[in-house]
Amino acid sequence: MNSPLATASPQPAPRWLDSALAHARQHGWAAGGLAVGLLAVIVLLAQSIAQVLAGEATGGVRLAMIGGAAGFATTALGALPALVLRSLPQRIEDSLLGLAAGMMLAASAFSLLLPGLEAGETILASKPLAAGVVVAGMALGVLLMLGLDAFTPHEHDKTGPCGPGYERCGRVWLFVFAIALHNLPEGMAIGVSFAQGDMAVGLPLTTAIALQDIPEGLAVALTMRAAGFGAPLAVLVAAASGLLEPLGSLLGVGLANGFAVAYPVGLGLAAGAMIFVVSHEVIPETHRNGHQTPATLGLMAGFALMMVLDTTLG
Repeated sequence: MNSPLATASPQPAPRWLDSALAHARQHGWAAGGLAVGLLAVIVLLAQSIAQVLAGEATGGVRLAMIGGAAGFATTALGALPALVLRSLPQRIEDSLLGLAAGMMLAASAFSLLLPGLEAGETILASKPLAAGVVVAGMALGVLLMLGLDAFTPHEHDKTGPCGPGYERCGRVWLFVFAIALHNLPEGMAIGVSFAQGDMAVGLPLTTAIALQDIPEGLAVALTMRAAGFGAPLAVLVAAASGLLEPLGSLLGVGLANGFAVAYPVGLGLAAGAMIFVVSHEVIPETHRNGHQTPATLGLMAGFALMMVLDTTLG
């Protein structure tokens, strides 16, 4: 008699796995970038957490955790008005998001790329090699974000759900994943900027990110309210999204605390990820409603504000 085990037919693969594999075949570069990025994330996060738990955290790790906590606090603060506000005039909302985009762009340039080039030149004693190292870091950041954007199920207010398996996720979770994709690189930027314990690099960047998290937190909460979620849930999810910044800061400081050249590479990676988010998500969002001019003026104001902060605090 045949054993039941011998005659049992193999179980079909889950539909989400089939969807993910098909997606990977269609997006080979994104899949490769995600694989490399996730492996690095797991290793670096484990390294940072082990340092903290063992009491071996450097001053840079402690500063990164404080900076990430500041990003979480201001995100939560920005979300609170949504308890009583259901919406803002679209022109004002797009202007505020433009302000946040300008600050992120300036922070990438003044607090990440320029210090990365200086650190790379000091380590490698060559300007071209320093530029190449920072550009390589930027490419890694873009590959990581491309992979996360392609393979994480998420939903945006205007473009709808996307990513493999999105139909199996609740709508709240799709919004949460979208917010996570936005906030993670900001936390990584904070962590990398404090990796050497240099307040001149970390303080202006953290200040800029914390300030622009206020309108971002409000925009996220109001978007969820406009999508039909209740005020308490919208505020809670928007505030909780700020928890990705302390997590990202641990990733960032772990990334840059390895061998010497990892610091400029890490600065480039954080800058590449932030610029990707600004170009891929924030700026298109501010231009979808016909308010390009107010959004662009907001971006210019945010860029100028961050430049002043970097000059004053850096």
